[in-house]
Formats: sequence, structure tokens, C-alpha cells
Amino acid sequence: MFAISSLPIFRQIPQHFRRTMAQSAGSKSGKKLITIDISSDTVCPWCFVGKKNLDKAIDAVKDQFDFEVRWHPFFLDASAPKEGVSKKDYYFKKFGRGTDQINSRLTQMFKGLGLEYNFSGLTGSSLDSHRLIYFAGKQGPEKQHAVVEEIMSGYFTQAKFVGGRDFLLECARKAGVEGAAEFLDNPENGQKEVHGELQQYSSHITGVPHFLINGVQLSGGQPPESFLSVFQKVASQK
Repeated sequence: MFAISSLPIFRQIPQHFRRTMAQSAGSKSGKKLITIDISSDTVCPWCFVGKKNLDKAIDAVKDQFDFEVRWHPFFLDASAPKEGVSKKDYYFKKFGRGTDQINSRLTQMFKGLGLEYNFSGLTGSSLDSHRLIYFAGKQGPEKQHAVVEEIMSGYFTQAKFVGGRDFLLECARKAGVEGAAEFLDNPENGQKEVHGELQQYSSHITGVPHFLINGVQLSGGQPPESFLSVFQKVASQK
């Protein structure tokens, strides 16, 4: 359940894929509009690291640019059980002796963000969390971004179960998402849309987090400086 890379990788997106993406030149404020499409999984710790650093980068230049951030699904383990299993047992089964080293590194990374990495609790299918993220996006990118923060923060720092209905509804409430209970209670709601976005935004990648910033790709749990570099790059484009 980890990204393929935490090293800076950014390049121009291929022409055939770029045509499917919206390219924004400006916003109502007159500032350059930077659109950021993020493929991620809610059980990927590097995705949370990348999000927190992206937030720092955006905050540093919000007076220069306007931003629209959109989140799209990725499944690190599409076969993960819906009912949830011990996170520790799952990770040891997947990574073996390397688990302790990985967790030590993540603990230090989270500490650098002012957070405490929590390795306890359950893990499992992230499908319902992606359904909620999709639903939140229908109510606006701000609510979607907020619900992603609540889900990842709860899962990685509070040992909340990513597939737990009560937890997801709590995240929706904190993010101001309305109608989440009715939406999630029907397991068919959002299924088609989540898998459609998975095909559109994530079928060409093998790991997350993956960022598409005004047509420029950036992969891995990047530091704020990497995002700022791309912001300047796309700002210079006509």
C-alpha cells in the first residue's frame, strides 16, 4: 500500500492524453488558474504526505494563483476485504521484514509534518471512501478536498477504519458534505463513476500519488518545493 516513488518525477503529459483534460488559462479573479488532478488511494500514506505538502505549496502562492484541486480513485489492492483486517497483520504479510523499516520511515515523515503516524487499527477496501470522495466532488472541489483530508487524517493518525460507515459519515459531516448517509447506504451509488474515473485518470499509471498540474505530471510524495517548481513552470505557459 505504498507509492512507487517518493522522488521528483515531472514531465509533459503525452498529447493524446492531454486532449482529454481541461486546460485552464485564467479565473474570474484574473489570476492564473492552476488545475490539479490527483490520483490517489486513501490507504496510501505517501498520498497523505503528498497532500499535506501540496497544501503547503498552495498556501505559499495563493495570492499569485487560483487553484482547483480534484481527486480521483486508485486502488493499491482492489482485492482488500470490505470487512477490514488488522493493519499490522496485513502489512507484515505484504512487506515481511521490511515492514518495521517502512513504518520507521513513515513515522519520521509524519513527524516532519507535525503528525503522529498510527500503525494500529484496521485496513481493508477503500472503495466506499472513494465513493464518498466522488460524491463530495459533486458538491464542489473544496468539500472534496476537505473530505479527503478527514479520511486520510483519521486513517493514518487516529487508526480509523477506512471502510467504516460511521467514520465516513463523520468525515462527510466535518467536511460539510450533505446527503452522505443516503448516498453511501446504496452500495450501487457511485460505483460506475468511481470505476469510470479510475479508467480515465489512473489507467496509465502504476503508483500513487500522481498529480496532473495543468498538463504536467508529477509523481510520488513530493516536498512543497517540487510543487512550487511546477506551478512556476505552468504559470509561464500561454
